[in-house]
Amino acid sequence: MCGIVGAIAERNVSGILLEGLKRLEYRGYDSAGIALLQQNTNRIDNVRAVGKVQKLIDAAGKNKTKGNIGIAHTRWATHGKPTVSNAHPHTSYDQIAIVHNGIIENFESLRNKLISDGYQFRTETDTETIVHLIHQARKDGKVSLLDAVNKTVKKLHGAYGLCVMDNTQPNELVVARSGSPLVIGVGIDENFVASDPLAIGQVTDRFVYLEEGDIARVGLVNYEIWHDGKPVKRPITTVRSNLKAAEKGDYKHFMLKEIHEQPRVLQDTLDGRISENKVLEEAFGVKANTIFDKIQRVQIVACGTSFHAGQVSKYWLESVATIPCQVDIASDYRYRDIIVQPGTLFVTISQSGETADTLAALRYAKKKRYVATLAICNVATSSLVRESDLCILTMAGQEIGVASTKAFTAQLSLLLILAIVLARRTGLKPKKEAKLVKDLAKLPDLVEQALSLSKEIKKISKQFSDKQHSLFLGRGIQYPIAKEGALKLKEISYIHAEAYPAGELKHGPLALVDSKMPVIAVAPNDDLLGKLKANLSEVSARGGKLYVFADESIKYQSDKSCRVINVPSCPDILDPIVFAIPLQLLSYHVAIIKGTDVDHPRNLAKSVTVE
Repeated sequence: MCGIVGAIAERNVSGILLEGLKRLEYRGYDSAGIALLQQNTNRIDNVRAVGKVQKLIDAAGKNKTKGNIGIAHTRWATHGKPTVSNAHPHTSYDQIAIVHNGIIENFESLRNKLISDGYQFRTETDTETIVHLIHQARKDGKVSLLDAVNKTVKKLHGAYGLCVMDNTQPNELVVARSGSPLVIGVGIDENFVASDPLAIGQVTDRFVYLEEGDIARVGLVNYEIWHDGKPVKRPITTVRSNLKAAEKGDYKHFMLKEIHEQPRVLQDTLDGRISENKVLEEAFGVKANTIFDKIQRVQIVACGTSFHAGQVSKYWLESVATIPCQVDIASDYRYRDIIVQPGTLFVTISQSGETADTLAALRYAKKKRYVATLAICNVATSSLVRESDLCILTMAGQEIGVASTKAFTAQLSLLLILAIVLARRTGLKPKKEAKLVKDLAKLPDLVEQALSLSKEIKKISKQFSDKQHSLFLGRGIQYPIAKEGALKLKEISYIHAEAYPAGELKHGPLALVDSKMPVIAVAPNDDLLGKLKANLSEVSARGGKLYVFADESIKYQSDKSCRVINVPSCPDILDPIVFAIPLQLLSYHVAIIKGTDVDHPRNLAKSVTVE
């Protein structure tokens, strides 16, 4: 959620840095700051403010803050309350200034050692530890800023994106990346740094994306990058500055664009929230650790697609965290007598954060005896985020298509993270957590592989052109994914679609099955596969036409009654996210065949702000 901007030029860069912060406001933040190196005095002028970037702009204007090299930051509190002193940039002895995205897990032990070495701390943050470590490494003046940063990051456990400047080396910035994205913006006799290219799109369209473990020195006319101590070259990517999130680019529809953005969205959502071996629970907020220690059960409330995400997470919470979870439709939640069990966390899920029913449910819940409220949302400035005790943002960017796609899978990734964090309190071993986190890190690549099924799915979509009804089947954790697939198809193609647990076929739905009713099933390679196959045989025996999205390792065979689409194998825990992708593609291609308005289906709104 935090944002970084840095610049080095022959002109005053204060306006560039402040504009960059404004462009990052969508990420969510509670304070902001800017540090500039004064050209004549080499003094670091550090201005910070709590609240909106405009307050920082006003404060910087009063200070007449100027400089040719500087760094700036928007902060979402993880260690220490939102105060001016806790806001970035942080400094050490007014010599070194730093901005930092991410969470340092071992900062307390590092901090205690620094205190014993005579360093005084003025903040509650993990970031101040980093800047003092860099200062300590440079104390005798024999070590360069680059070497000092390199020495320091080897001591850090967790996630970080760093941008550092030193008033004794006024012609360079040093940056480092591990688990939190950074780019270098390449200009003409000036260079820039940012956590998101959007922040510096007003001054350059050429970007160098740093890779995990990279460290770089950025000067006025050049930059150098090292990885594992060796110099490396990273390609320059040109991004046309006039491309906006609200433009389709090369895609025919926003929905298709957003489906294909999911690998990047998932990477952005996971960045800074997981390290190599564990989930960084501070990403949920300053009070998260204390609150999570009290949680014995979870109540989830949401609408539509977000409700399906909540239903998936119930399986994760109960299997991974071994705690009970209840999931309610927001529009019904407050119209019944609620019995709140001790130690319950109230979780709301919403793309917009302005869904009327979900907001009303939150306000109703705050009158009950919940331990705390947590919002999983895509809009940092939304009412849901502002009114919740904790929040964690899906980094999906603007989602324009009414039928949610990338926000859904981003929600699922964060709900899985929540399950892992709560599981620590119920006996999850570090080795098991490390395995789950390593699996999560594979998610963007697995989704990219699933997207390669688009051409095959487009071919079978033609068989839906004259259909009026369809049936979706799934078992266990895949049942909510079947429900989401049915919702997508009915939303944008107007084909009546319903989803059932596959084991319920004999209890009614089987009466609907005939040659005119396509039956779509999701078949991961899990413990319920044998039972699912038996259910699908019941469909074939009644003359139904099956379309089965099956884990490729199953070797499920197509025949006259069944068309199999092989889905890339993935860890069981990720099955719901990966299997959601082909169902999104199916709904899109069928809607194209039917000639409906994909991005703006009739009678529906993107954000439902009335009950």
